[in-house]
Amino acid sequence: MPIDIPDSELDVAFVRSSGPGGQNVNKVSTAVELRCNVRNSPSLPDDVRRRLMALAGKRLTQDGVLIITAREHRTQEANRAEARARFEELLARAAIAPKRRRPSRPTASSKRKRLEEKAQRSSAKKLRGRPPQE
Repeated sequence: MPIDIPDSELDVAFVRSSGPGGQNVNKVSTAVELRCNVRNSPSLPDDVRRRLMALAGKRLTQDGVLIITAREHRTQEANRAEARARFEELLARAAIAPKRRRPSRPTASSKRKRLEEKAQRSSAKKLRGRPPQE
């Protein structure tokens, strides 16, 4: 089930961007800062919220606000679309529940093979020592 975060929970701010654009960069705020309060969002289930906070890493503030910055393009619209796409991709990754690990046991042949290799290594190392004194 895809999770939909309403636009009312997202704050979009435009800031000045570095990069290509010449003198235009100094005059126009084209970079986008998308913020979403993950910790207090009513749209997120608790398990997805925990995974999203773990996936966010350093993009998450101490207050639980996720900040995604997009400054690749020269227009606000393109940067806003990129920021939203990156947010949705992160959200989709967080929505996937990890599979539970089912512990398995080593097979009898793998145990035997391991012990044979161990004995072979041991004998090779014994040959490296000093010869016995007579």
